[in-house]
Amino acid sequence: MDSITLKAAQFVTGFDAATAPEAARHAARIGFVDCIGCMLAGAAEPAVDLAAVIATPMPGSNEAAPAVNGRFYCAGDAALINGVAGHVLDFDDVALAGHPSTVLVPTILALGHERHSTGAEALAAWLAGYELWAHLDEIEPGHLHDRGFHPTAVMGTLACAAAAARLLRLDVGQTRHALAIAASLAAGLVANFGSMTKSLHAGRTAQSGIHAARLASAGYTGSADVFEHRTGFLRAFSPSGTPQLDPAGFRIGEVSLAERYGVNLKRYPTCYATHRALDAMLDLVRQHDLAPVTVETIHVHTGATQKLMLRNSRPQTGLEAKFSMEFAMAGAVVQRRLGLDELTDRFVQRPEVQALLERVEVTASEDKAGADLPNAPFDLVWVDTTDGRVLRHAPVAHARGSWQLPLQRAEIRDKFLDCAGRKLPQARAGQLFDRLWALEDIRDLREIALI
Repeated sequence: MDSITLKAAQFVTGFDAATAPEAARHAARIGFVDCIGCMLAGAAEPAVDLAAVIATPMPGSNEAAPAVNGRFYCAGDAALINGVAGHVLDFDDVALAGHPSTVLVPTILALGHERHSTGAEALAAWLAGYELWAHLDEIEPGHLHDRGFHPTAVMGTLACAAAAARLLRLDVGQTRHALAIAASLAAGLVANFGSMTKSLHAGRTAQSGIHAARLASAGYTGSADVFEHRTGFLRAFSPSGTPQLDPAGFRIGEVSLAERYGVNLKRYPTCYATHRALDAMLDLVRQHDLAPVTVETIHVHTGATQKLMLRNSRPQTGLEAKFSMEFAMAGAVVQRRLGLDELTDRFVQRPEVQALLERVEVTASEDKAGADLPNAPFDLVWVDTTDGRVLRHAPVAHARGSWQLPLQRAEIRDKFLDCAGRKLPQARAGQLFDRLWALEDIRDLREIALI
């Protein structure tokens, strides 16, 4: 009997990446590039070393996988540490209301290192995981954020199990069990945004995907109808309460959602819910030479779900500031940019930044754009100046760097060098970028040297 769970497992095992549209393959390629850059940039963050406390190094083992903290681990532990590093700066890509690459790439790198997987196999595993996540999203009309769930940690666990099942070459039955096991390992709360635990979501998700696939490979079992059962994954996590459970409506393998939605690359290391407003604010700063002393009030009109994620109106730390629309606007005015150097406790606590937080007013609309992100159709930003002017920016529907307004290769390279160059010499970072850009040509993932 056909079912969503069975169709998912059949897709994961039978997917032929050679038939995927070039746009989908490009999404996977830039997802790898961007995530590895973010992993290297995040390697020195305290959360990475703290997460490593629950991992066991494996010095001298030829099968151990590298982590960006300079040590080797079993694949699950390497994925944990690299996932935390990739997400801790919140600079990694966005799609499907979450962060697909920051969980998929650590999973694939760690397990692929162990198994000597090729770049083509890595790309196929990324696409299999992404498509599963995307198609499960398509049959749920609600948004997980509205229920307090972090999609990266919930849907991402299933995607990582799918990617791991591909690399382990599980059959349909084993893959079905891997997905069922992963469905019971999925967890992550929006309430932890702005703390170290948000990056732990990514690391544990990648690790859980590997564990689920390994358990299934060893003979561990899960429910054959875990997605569609009345007490299964889709109903339990449904924000709407009305997921589409007819297998005919689950169109995985019929259409590529990686081609449709791709990945949105971040230009700022803050929650993606701030990015459209940041583009507008920085435009106004440059066009009108705005400075803190010339700003009376900054007004931002955004979406209700975006505002829900941006929970910190008066942040005091760099982590808190990543989830603050008030900080995004204040930081943009004070520094006329917003990069990694501004997301520090020291900058956030500067008196002129803290003073400007008080002059940012955020309102929200319940309207939804209806695509893969739980955003309002557009964001609005306008500024009341101290000399009585009102400076308005046109509505912003898509952030720069989004799938609709993509960065060019040179811009992606610049971001990669800025990130990876915080860990590696610039020359080596440039060589790594070129290698990753030709992902399909890599004969063994061990050629990707993280340490």
